[in-house]
Amino acid sequence: MGGNTPCASCKLLRRRCTKDCVFAPYFPADDPHKFAIVHKVFGASNVSKMLQELPVHQRADAVSSIVYEANARVRDPVYGCVGAISYLQTQVTQLQMQLAMAQAEIFCIQMQPEQAHMPAVQHAHAAAAVGDDGKSFLLHDAFPEYLNFGSSPSGSVIHDSLKRESLFGHDMVS
Repeated sequence: MGGNTPCASCKLLRRRCTKDCVFAPYFPADDPHKFAIVHKVFGASNVSKMLQELPVHQRADAVSSIVYEANARVRDPVYGCVGAISYLQTQVTQLQMQLAMAQAEIFCIQMQPEQAHMPAVQHAHAAAAVGDDGKSFLLHDAFPEYLNFGSSPSGSVIHDSLKRESLFGHDMVS
């Protein structure tokens, strides 16, 4: 800044702000907290060295990143930005799982009206699913009328089929 009003860094460090102060364009006097956090985490000397090594057109982005990292380090001294990134990645994974579950539930709800119009054999096959071990299993509770043979209106399905004549000309079950 040079001249009348020192930048936030020169004010905090209690030194005279020169016209070629590397901090002046990025740490204005009206935001002293911004430089205070950066100085506390990285030190003014280290930040000055980093900024001087960069081309002028990249310094604003570097200061933005340094301020973000400093704020993250104040909140989480051990992990800093990595902790925030890890937390957000975990949150994305959980939300993806919730989305997949919601999509599966929507699919199941959409399939219910279609299953009501299917013939009995297709209806029973629609209830088959694949377990974690790769083997298929039948959803027994979904279609009890197809699994409870004793409740058929004409008596036992198995018994009725065995009453038919055998090849030998007599009933197999009497």
